[in-house]
Amino acid sequence: MTAVDSSSVRNYLLGLQECITSALEQVEGPQGARFVRDAWTKGPQERLQGDGITKILEGGRIWERAGCGFSHVRGPQLPPSATQHRPELAGAPFEAMGVSLVFHPVNPLVPTVHMNVRMISAQPAGQEAVCWFGGGMDLTPVYGFDEDAQHFHSACRNALAPFGADLYPRFKTWCDEYFYLKHRQEQRGIGGIFFDDFAELGQAHSFAMLQSVGDAFLGAYLPIVEKRQALPYTQAQVDFQRYRRGRYVEFNLVWDRGTHFGLQSGGRTESILLSMPLHANWSYQRQDPPGSPEAELLTKYLVRRDWISA
Repeated sequence: MTAVDSSSVRNYLLGLQECITSALEQVEGPQGARFVRDAWTKGPQERLQGDGITKILEGGRIWERAGCGFSHVRGPQLPPSATQHRPELAGAPFEAMGVSLVFHPVNPLVPTVHMNVRMISAQPAGQEAVCWFGGGMDLTPVYGFDEDAQHFHSACRNALAPFGADLYPRFKTWCDEYFYLKHRQEQRGIGGIFFDDFAELGQAHSFAMLQSVGDAFLGAYLPIVEKRQALPYTQAQVDFQRYRRGRYVEFNLVWDRGTHFGLQSGGRTESILLSMPLHANWSYQRQDPPGSPEAELLTKYLVRRDWISA
């Protein structure tokens, strides 16, 4: 890296992880669950070398399962998932670090959320290091609320606005296209923003944009949690929540490049799969009554649309 060194990125990411997990514990309250901290190291005998901290909260008052992981690894060659858009870097040694989180709530009226911010640097033989950033955040409701989608997308737009008015519409479209279950022909959720292989603002400004996205996460998500978490719900709604979580599992295992990157590069499997829900169900050709909130999820919310102007 030239304008941004690894230690600056690492320190920011570790602080972000601590800030987010501390905030969730405050929402859980004095009687709620706490994150278990699992620090790990991968030594020279393994395919990847490096370290990380995986934080997991399970069985909480608000969150059934919440995982937030930091990792910083180095490897001898980039895996295929990282070079499909950069074939000139195939086989290059690399360094990667990031924070990734997925929070699965107890109440089916509270949406699941995902956020990831990361940096990857590659060193092709005889050339200067190539560094890029990636990440974003997206929201996956089980029961949709227009105002929640509008709030979340507005927070995403505001985080990107200082770096260019074109970034939010670009990254929103990218998110819609990325978080799509091709085998189901369904969106995973109501979207948000997603970007990858990003360095067009230069190293310093691209890193600043990454920080703005990470710093915007709590303000994008927690107001929705606070509004919905005390609403009453039924067992039928829990059953539908678990059915929809099955789609979440399918996307992460079949299509997610981050999951593939971690598994292909020899990452720590337990940490890579922290996004998995505690409970998920599948149902053969489920059909919900037309006009029901469950049917409305597909027809009104799991579609590509402009939420801010809605």
